[in-house]
Amino acid sequence: MAAEKPAPVRVLYCGVCGLPAEYCEFGPDFERCKPWLRAHAPGVYPDELIASSSGGGGDKDVEKVGERLQGVGISDGSTSSAGGASASKQEEMKRLPGGKIKKKEKQEVVIEKIVRNKRKCVTVVKGLELFGVKLSDASKKLGKKFATGASVVKGPTEKEQIDVQGDISYDIVEFITDTWPDVPESAIFFIEDGRKVAAA
Repeated sequence: MAAEKPAPVRVLYCGVCGLPAEYCEFGPDFERCKPWLRAHAPGVYPDELIASSSGGGGDKDVEKVGERLQGVGISDGSTSSAGGASASKQEEMKRLPGGKIKKKEKQEVVIEKIVRNKRKCVTVVKGLELFGVKLSDASKKLGKKFATGASVVKGPTEKEQIDVQGDISYDIVEFITDTWPDVPESAIFFIEDGRKVAAA
């Protein structure tokens, strides 16, 4: 007599955040999921949980407290600056499928010296493309300036970077700021012993 195979479990995924319905409350935006849960998965959450946090009497109290807090300004009294700051934060963050949030990359150039074979070293320059610099042109200029080999390669994070043979970290900051004035010295960082150190 053969044992019966168990039937596969059917998982109901939320149409808003993409998580299984049971995990919506732990997701990035449970408030947006609630109407979908009410319509498509009424048995997953008790009505009190959805109602108490979205449409109960306590909600009015929360709104009143929220209005009072918005009326109190911590800054110099101008609400437009606070509004502008929150709008720029919204621009920085981009939503990906599944509710994940992708932050906009900071505009910075990172210079790292990698030692290989005990004596030879490679200087890696990352982030020049964020300032509108063409990496192929930049690698040619770096190669000519320091009389060494320089090439554009894909790094471990699948982003392009410039590998320059030799230790040129002593002069590279001055060269970058002189050649490309759009790159401020305050945006250039070195990686030393695993820590990011400002060049300026």
